[in-house]
Amino acid sequence: MAVTLYGICAVSFMMVMYALERRGRRFIALFALGCLLSSGYGFASGAWPFGVVELIWSGIALQRWRQQAP
Repeated sequence: MAVTLYGICAVSFMMVMYALERRGRRFIALFALGCLLSSGYGFASGAWPFGVVELIWSGIALQRWRQQAP
């Protein structure tokens, strides 16, 4: 049950940060964090493909964050 609640919170946070990305660079970084949290959920729940994909998305988001002008 705890892993499920964690997953709901992590994925919800990630989706909200994705929706807010256009508001500024910090939301891109927070989206990357949300992807990392979701990746942790994937691995903790035994859905390792989901964990791997979210880890990759986190790297993509960090790359976009670095490319944005401060």
